[in-house]
Amino acid sequence: MGKTISCSVLLALISCFYLLFATALDTITPSKSIKDPDVIISQNGVFRLGFFSLANSTNRYVGILYNQIPVQTVVWVANRNRPLKDSSGILNISDDGNLVVSNGKAEVLWSSHVNNTAPNATTAQLLDSGNLVLSNGEDGASSLWESFEDPSNAFIETMKISTDVKTGRKVELKSWKSIDDPSDGNFSFGIEPFNIRELVIRNNNQLYFRSGPWNGNIFIGLKYMYTDNLDGFEVSTDKPPYYMTYESSNESMLIYYELDSQGKFVEREWDAGKGDWSKNYPIIQTDCDVYGKCGAFGICDSMKRTICSCLKGFEPRNIEEWSRGNWSSGCFRTTPLQCQRDNNNGNGAGQGDDGFLEMKMMKVPVFPARSSIINGECKDQCMKNCSCMAYAYDSGIGCMMWSGDLIDVQKFSTGGVDLYIRMPSSELDKGKSSKIIVITTVIAGIVVVITISALFLWRRMAKHKGRNRKRKQLKHQFCSENKGENSIGVKLHQLPVINFEELATATNNFNHAKKLGQGGFGPVYRGTLDDGNEIAVKRLSKASGQGLKEFMNEVVVISKLQHRNLVRLLGCCVEGEEKILVYEYMPNKSLDTFLFG
Repeated sequence: MGKTISCSVLLALISCFYLLFATALDTITPSKSIKDPDVIISQNGVFRLGFFSLANSTNRYVGILYNQIPVQTVVWVANRNRPLKDSSGILNISDDGNLVVSNGKAEVLWSSHVNNTAPNATTAQLLDSGNLVLSNGEDGASSLWESFEDPSNAFIETMKISTDVKTGRKVELKSWKSIDDPSDGNFSFGIEPFNIRELVIRNNNQLYFRSGPWNGNIFIGLKYMYTDNLDGFEVSTDKPPYYMTYESSNESMLIYYELDSQGKFVEREWDAGKGDWSKNYPIIQTDCDVYGKCGAFGICDSMKRTICSCLKGFEPRNIEEWSRGNWSSGCFRTTPLQCQRDNNNGNGAGQGDDGFLEMKMMKVPVFPARSSIINGECKDQCMKNCSCMAYAYDSGIGCMMWSGDLIDVQKFSTGGVDLYIRMPSSELDKGKSSKIIVITTVIAGIVVVITISALFLWRRMAKHKGRNRKRKQLKHQFCSENKGENSIGVKLHQLPVINFEELATATNNFNHAKKLGQGGFGPVYRGTLDDGNEIAVKRLSKASGQGLKEFMNEVVVISKLQHRNLVRLLGCCVEGEEKILVYEYMPNKSLDTFLFG
């Protein structure tokens, strides 16, 4: 019996020791605090809670860091706005049951600020999710405070960015002032309960970026957001609190998100090969993503050299500012809507005199009013209300309409929705007239080009045909057999007719360098035909005084006096005023050179 009691006592002591040891690893209790540089580590060693300093700073902070990553990566900071100036810091549970950070002078620099009815039973446990949970024994597992509900600049798995419209409580990321200063910066990131929920980044509480409305699958104002790249993300917008969270289905990937000091929402993925975090910017990628970049009724297109322009029918409100690249003043309508003119004159709505301009692949303006009507009725519904400036339709949202100024309109190269802008019919007709003018001008230009080309071709063919006719006439006149005694023609033994262009090419346009000599008939040039044969070209000079009769006589004489010691007549050319005889070329000079030296 005594042995049994002793064993039981021993087992109880071992269990207590184990629990005490386990508690010491990931938990802070009223009797267990941590002092600089002590840490506690989550159960599976994923995160640690302890003291740290940042580069280029001697200040000491209490925070949560990735424990198994060789690069110091901070995801939460307790005393971000009141750093410790030395290593005397302590993190413990105070007498009132709050988790506090104190310095060596017992000054509280940070507190969880909760009302705790059982301070002696309070514990603070670091979970493998990275969440630090303050709870007490009376309420069981219920938490009094969580680090996930008081985030710093990091959004990690299972954390919820949320807004509760009933209580007014928001869980938002807050940027650091700089990479070396974790105190609250200018930017915040959260979910905004507009008529249709959107993600927003604010700069000093002013809108800086908006994601566009959530349609149940994606935020339609994010250019490259598709359902297949939202693995693990969950957005709840049906009832408050509205929230966004994520949990990756790929355990081998380590990803978290950070709102940096410049207001950019950065995706960080651990690259084990490089031993560092890779960065991706899924939200703010161009200047057009900055809220209201082009002002009211302006449209931003990052693909254009000047990114801002006015919507059709609008002009810049301040030309001087626009010329300097400051587009925030926006644009104004140049021609009033017909329904507005009719209302001012008391003539009714005048619905038929207004229309809608379709703009494809757009980021829709801010503050849409939502309607459950079907797509086909959107236009009619908007047309009935003169204050309706635009409408759009998304199958996951329904009909969206806008009254007043249209702000934060952006042209996408992919994605987005079709946006319909209300404008007077006169402006729409201008567009149609311009299209007609352009089309007419293009058609007229094509007709003119075709006509000129056809005329040029016809003239060339006519000229070629005329030359062929002339050649046939000359060949008949000079190069055919003459049957009449009084005829001037002569039998030339099938003497060919050579066209003038061919002879001009052969003699390099009767170049002076090709000239062999000059006689009473005219100059003689050396030439080379396309087939490589060299020729002597005798061209009748206008100053020679000889005419067609003398030219024909020479043809008759030379053609009859064919001898091996005389040059052969190879052809002739008569075109217009040109009369040319073509002889074989003698490379060894003339006969008299050999006879008389």
